[in-house]
Amino acid sequence: MGIFDKLFAKKSNDITLGAPVAGEAVALSQVSDPTFGEEILGKGVAIRPASNRVVAPCDATVDLMFDTGHAVSLKADCGAEVLIHVGLETVSLAGQHFTIHAKTGDHVTAGQLLIEFDREAIAAAGFDPITPIVICNTADFASVTAAAQGPVQEGAPVLTLVKP
Repeated sequence: MGIFDKLFAKKSNDITLGAPVAGEAVALSQVSDPTFGEEILGKGVAIRPASNRVVAPCDATVDLMFDTGHAVSLKADCGAEVLIHVGLETVSLAGQHFTIHAKTGDHVTAGQLLIEFDREAIAAAGFDPITPIVICNTADFASVTAAAQGPVQEGAPVLTLVKP
Protein backbone atom coordinates (compact mmCIF):
# COMPACT_ATOMS: atom_id res chain seq x y z
CA MET A 1 0.00 0.00 0.00
CA GLY A 2 1.47 3.33 -1.08
CA ILE A 3 1.30 6.61 0.79
CA PHE A 4 -1.66 7.74 -1.33
CA ASP A 5 -3.59 4.58 -0.46
CA LYS A 6 -2.84 5.05 3.24
CA LEU A 7 -4.06 8.65 3.19
CA PHE A 8 -7.36 7.82 1.53
CA ALA A 9 -8.03 4.33 2.86
CA LYS A 10 -11.39 3.86 4.55
CA LYS A 11 -10.96 3.56 8.28
CA SER A 12 -11.99 0.16 9.60
CA ASN A 13 -14.25 1.72 12.22
CA ASP A 14 -16.26 3.69 9.62
CA ILE A 15 -19.70 2.36 8.64
CA THR A 16 -21.46 3.60 5.53
CA LEU A 17 -25.22 3.36 5.09
CA GLY A 18 -26.79 3.50 1.65
CA ALA A 19 -29.66 5.75 0.65
CA PRO A 20 -32.91 3.86 1.31
CA VAL A 21 -34.68 5.97 -1.31
CA ALA A 22 -33.51 7.82 -4.43
CA GLY A 23 -33.91 11.58 -4.41
CA GLU A 24 -32.27 14.69 -3.00
CA ALA A 25 -30.33 14.30 0.25
CA VAL A 26 -30.71 17.29 2.56
CA ALA A 27 -29.71 18.14 6.11
CA LEU A 28 -32.05 16.82 8.78
CA SER A 29 -32.46 20.44 9.91
CA GLN A 30 -34.50 21.05 6.72
CA VAL A 31 -37.26 18.75 7.99
CA SER A 32 -40.12 20.91 9.32
CA ASP A 33 -41.13 18.39 12.02
CA PRO A 34 -39.06 19.29 15.13
CA THR A 35 -38.83 15.64 16.21
CA PHE A 36 -36.58 15.12 13.18
CA GLY A 37 -35.34 18.64 12.39
CA GLU A 38 -34.05 19.23 15.92
CA GLU A 39 -32.50 15.73 16.03
CA ILE A 40 -34.60 14.72 19.06
CA LEU A 41 -34.55 11.07 17.92
CA GLY A 42 -30.92 11.22 16.75
CA LYS A 43 -28.68 12.42 13.95
CA GLY A 44 -29.19 11.50 10.32
CA VAL A 45 -30.17 12.84 6.93
CA ALA A 46 -33.39 13.37 5.00
CA ILE A 47 -34.20 12.60 1.39
CA ARG A 48 -36.79 14.33 -0.78
CA PRO A 49 -37.87 11.20 -2.66
CA ALA A 50 -37.72 10.92 -6.44
CA SER A 51 -38.82 7.29 -6.36
CA ASN A 52 -41.51 5.23 -4.67
CA ARG A 53 -39.34 2.57 -2.99
CA VAL A 54 -37.65 2.20 0.38
CA VAL A 55 -34.81 -0.33 0.48
CA ALA A 56 -32.62 -1.51 3.34
CA PRO A 57 -29.64 0.86 3.76
CA CYS A 58 -27.53 -2.03 5.12
CA ASP A 59 -27.80 -5.61 6.30
CA ALA A 60 -30.18 -5.55 9.27
CA THR A 61 -33.05 -7.12 11.17
CA VAL A 62 -36.44 -5.43 10.90
CA ASP A 63 -36.99 -4.35 14.50
CA LEU A 64 -40.44 -2.91 13.76
CA MET A 65 -42.37 -2.61 10.52
CA PHE A 66 -45.23 -0.24 11.28
CA ASP A 67 -48.60 -1.72 10.27
CA THR A 68 -49.31 1.48 8.32
CA GLY A 69 -46.14 1.03 6.24
CA HIS A 70 -45.15 4.67 6.79
CA ALA A 71 -42.02 3.79 8.76
CA VAL A 72 -39.61 1.00 9.58
CA SER A 73 -37.09 0.57 12.38
CA LEU A 74 -34.02 -1.56 11.66
CA LYS A 75 -31.34 -3.02 13.92
CA ALA A 76 -28.33 -2.95 11.61
CA ASP A 77 -25.81 -5.78 11.77
CA CYS A 78 -23.25 -3.06 12.64
CA GLY A 79 -25.28 -2.10 15.74
CA ALA A 80 -26.97 1.05 14.44
CA GLU A 81 -30.66 1.54 15.20
CA VAL A 82 -32.02 3.04 11.98
CA LEU A 83 -35.44 4.67 11.64
CA ILE A 84 -36.71 5.36 8.11
CA HIS A 85 -39.85 7.51 8.17
CA VAL A 86 -41.63 8.09 4.83
CA GLY A 87 -43.16 11.56 4.92
CA LEU A 88 -44.32 13.73 7.80
CA GLU A 89 -47.49 12.88 9.74
CA THR A 90 -48.14 10.05 7.24
CA VAL A 91 -49.20 7.70 10.03
CA SER A 92 -52.59 9.40 9.72
CA LEU A 93 -52.96 7.89 6.22
CA ALA A 94 -53.56 4.56 8.02
CA GLY A 95 -51.60 2.59 5.43
CA GLN A 96 -53.17 4.20 2.37
CA HIS A 97 -50.54 4.66 -0.40
CA PHE A 98 -48.09 2.21 1.27
CA THR A 99 -47.27 -1.44 0.48
CA ILE A 100 -45.15 -3.41 2.95
CA HIS A 101 -42.57 -5.92 1.61
CA ALA A 102 -40.85 -7.01 4.87
CA LYS A 103 -42.11 -7.81 8.33
CA THR A 104 -40.91 -7.42 11.89
CA GLY A 105 -38.23 -10.01 12.61
CA ASP A 106 -37.06 -10.43 8.99
CA HIS A 107 -33.32 -10.26 8.29
CA VAL A 108 -32.78 -8.08 5.23
CA THR A 109 -29.77 -7.32 3.08
CA ALA A 110 -28.64 -3.94 1.77
CA GLY A 111 -30.81 -2.94 -1.18
CA GLN A 112 -33.70 -5.29 -0.33
CA LEU A 113 -37.15 -3.77 -0.91
CA LEU A 114 -38.89 -2.87 2.37
CA ILE A 115 -41.75 -0.52 1.43
CA GLU A 116 -43.35 0.85 -1.72
CA PHE A 117 -45.26 4.13 -1.53
CA ASP A 118 -47.02 6.55 -3.86
CA ARG A 119 -45.27 9.87 -3.24
CA GLU A 120 -47.56 11.77 -5.62
CA ALA A 121 -50.69 10.54 -3.82
CA ILE A 122 -49.10 11.31 -0.44
CA ALA A 123 -48.33 14.88 -1.58
CA ALA A 124 -51.79 15.24 -3.14
CA ALA A 125 -53.30 14.26 0.23
CA GLY A 126 -51.44 17.23 1.75
CA PHE A 127 -48.46 15.45 3.30
CA ASP A 128 -44.77 16.27 2.84
CA PRO A 129 -43.12 13.07 1.47
CA ILE A 130 -39.63 14.03 2.76
CA THR A 131 -38.07 10.90 4.28
CA PRO A 132 -35.85 11.25 7.38
CA ILE A 133 -33.29 8.52 8.07
CA VAL A 134 -32.28 8.73 11.73
CA ILE A 135 -29.75 6.83 13.83
CA CYS A 136 -31.71 6.47 17.08
CA ASN A 137 -28.66 5.32 19.05
CA THR A 138 -26.44 8.19 17.88
CA ALA A 139 -24.70 8.26 21.30
CA ASP A 140 -23.25 4.79 20.60
CA PHE A 141 -21.10 6.27 17.80
CA ALA A 142 -18.21 8.74 17.83
CA SER A 143 -19.91 10.55 14.95
CA VAL A 144 -22.87 10.31 12.59
CA THR A 145 -22.49 12.50 9.50
CA ALA A 146 -24.17 12.91 6.15
CA ALA A 147 -22.07 11.32 3.40
CA ALA A 148 -24.02 13.05 0.63
CA GLN A 149 -25.97 16.18 -0.20
CA GLY A 150 -27.94 16.71 -3.37
CA PRO A 151 -29.03 13.97 -5.76
CA VAL A 152 -28.56 10.39 -4.53
CA GLN A 153 -29.41 7.07 -6.10
CA GLU A 154 -30.88 4.22 -4.11
CA GLY A 155 -28.01 2.50 -2.28
CA ALA A 156 -25.50 5.34 -2.72
CA PRO A 157 -23.57 6.28 0.44
CA VAL A 158 -25.72 8.68 2.49
CA LEU A 159 -24.57 8.37 6.13
CA THR A 160 -21.20 7.65 7.72
CA LEU A 161 -21.06 6.32 11.26
CA VAL A 162 -17.82 6.08 13.20
CA LYS A 163 -17.49 3.60 16.03
CA PRO A 164 -15.75 4.96 19.15
